[in-house]
Amino acid sequence: MEHPQPETVSYGLRREVLSPMETLAQSVSTIAPTTTPAATIPLVCALAGNGTWLAYVLATIAILLVALCVGKFARYSASPGSLYTYAAMILPPSLGAIAAWSLLLAYIATGASVIGGFYHYANLLLRDATGHAPPTASLALLVTAISIWIASRDVKISARLMLWIEAVSVSSILVVIVLVLARNGWRLDWPQLHLRGMTGSGLRLGLVLALFSFVGFESATTLGSEARDPLKTIPRAVIESALLAGAIFTLCAYAEVLGLRTVGQDLGASQAPMRVLAQLGGLPVFGLLIDIGVLVSMFAGTLACITAAARVLLLMSRNGLTHGSLQKTHLRNETPGLAILVTGAAAVLPVAVLAARGASGLDVYGWMGSLATYGFIVAYALVSVALPRYLRQHNAYRPGAQIIPWLASAAMLLALAGNLYPVPEGPYGKLPYIYLAYLAAGMLWFFFRAGNRNPSLRAG
Repeated sequence: MEHPQPETVSYGLRREVLSPMETLAQSVSTIAPTTTPAATIPLVCALAGNGTWLAYVLATIAILLVALCVGKFARYSASPGSLYTYAAMILPPSLGAIAAWSLLLAYIATGASVIGGFYHYANLLLRDATGHAPPTASLALLVTAISIWIASRDVKISARLMLWIEAVSVSSILVVIVLVLARNGWRLDWPQLHLRGMTGSGLRLGLVLALFSFVGFESATTLGSEARDPLKTIPRAVIESALLAGAIFTLCAYAEVLGLRTVGQDLGASQAPMRVLAQLGGLPVFGLLIDIGVLVSMFAGTLACITAAARVLLLMSRNGLTHGSLQKTHLRNETPGLAILVTGAAAVLPVAVLAARGASGLDVYGWMGSLATYGFIVAYALVSVALPRYLRQHNAYRPGAQIIPWLASAAMLLALAGNLYPVPEGPYGKLPYIYLAYLAAGMLWFFFRAGNRNPSLRAG
């Protein structure tokens, strides 16, 4: 069978300008790998304890199953619609619309999450340096405004900036991790390997949080034909980002539990684990550098989420799911300027409101990140369900080809169940209803538009 050619529609975006590394940077920056060792792994450890490393191994397997499904689609289609395009090509229009609205919310809410993380770390660093911190809402608006400006200027500049930010930040963390393991004499940590004290319910809940570390790994697919040789570059970036993140997170989880136990501290209760590890490794200055790296990584994540969300919104507009003006692109920059502005505003608005009401940056990071997880899980599941039929349509179906999509779908359903039961306490218990209300509004708009114009709402 001849390998299909990428679609010829440019959508007004610049074609084939991003190198393989710049394409990979989009997925890596949306994951924001620097934030997981500092902020997410301690939360997982509070639940899974000595099974933290196992939670990340299982999460890596689940995400890799989804990545294989996404990669299959990406070998045949290159458009800015990402998972929405893949689902809508196969599933009924209503399910395609659910994938679109879920994915849009996922990117916007992830952007809001890392904006919250940004103002948390910015306040910490500024308070340490000057004794004062500016209003949190102003920090949120500042990082969003800068991200919108960069995303609107040039996708290539945006990708390169994200690549260097994450490379430097992750390298600093890995240096500290290696030093901690070396100080331990490279001996195996048997309490972790024997899963001492871990409970099944703790592992299940920890696994749900571990999955949040990976969300956005597929965002390279939103670049579509902006990537060079997209039918090869994009699927490779999706799978590489999942494997790379899984390896880093698992190593960090193991080393952080070991390192904090060595100094008599509980990782699950630590507010600055990387500073402790940097001191243990004999390079205390790296603790400060990593905190700065986390701050900058939060900025890179904001930029990556706005970049991805704007391209999904562009294709939704093109296919009649949103107002037609959102598909317009800048004639010189060849970027979706209005869609970038709208998604950036949508990301920062809830953060500014919550910050003004006194919510901490870490609370915003947790709340908005959990909300994003619902959108990602639903989109991942729909794409996995659609894959077998898609392969049949392209004469690429082989015996057993449905096994990986079935396993990926089952993993996402289990993750969704883990988010819903037991019912989370406090604000987290309200998030499923917020997601459902948002989705209901999107679907009402979908049926209203379909009833008035009856357009073809399938992505191309």
